[in-house]
Amino acid sequence: MKNFWDERYGQEEYVYGTDPNRFLANVLGQLKPGKILFPADGEGRNSVYAAQGGWDVFAFDWSSAGKLKADKLAESKGVRIDYRVCSINALPFPEDSFDTVALIYTHFPGEQKEPFLRNVIRLLKSGGVVIMEVFSKGHIAYQKENPGVGGPRDEDLLYSMSEVQQIFHDFTTESLIEEEIELREGKYHNGKGLVIRLIARKK
Repeated sequence: MKNFWDERYGQEEYVYGTDPNRFLANVLGQLKPGKILFPADGEGRNSVYAAQGGWDVFAFDWSSAGKLKADKLAESKGVRIDYRVCSINALPFPEDSFDTVALIYTHFPGEQKEPFLRNVIRLLKSGGVVIMEVFSKGHIAYQKENPGVGGPRDEDLLYSMSEVQQIFHDFTTESLIEEEIELREGKYHNGKGLVIRLIARKK
């Protein structure tokens, strides 16, 4: 997978654009800026946006090509992000380090989802907020109608409402919906898709 993302992010253009995810931007606007973590941050469009809003931003991804693009974008916007190329297990942060975690299209094979997200949860402070937008398993039908909408084509990498509820069962759920949206995010996210959106607070 690292080679896939290095090749995709190695293109000159920002393949998902430089504007932030709209759901993320809306939720961040309702929160007091603090320390935020962006797993699987790609080319940095979301983390750079958060830094522009006064957040103390940390991010990581497998892709060194993604980091290069993210650092370049941050420099162009006059902000700083701490972006690392590593897996979540290599992060040097102790438990309860972050006020917010943003999970924007963080897709993994079924057996890896819960362990990954449990590691993320461990890094979140009590009272901290998870912001999540991911493709639903029902998104497969949208891809058949319009391949340009993007997203994983393997249903195992997608999410169900029950999976999300199970993983975050001990959080206070502020919002959890499955929703059809219109995506306009660069080259690879275009058209109608089906996503799951979560806002939840750690008890």
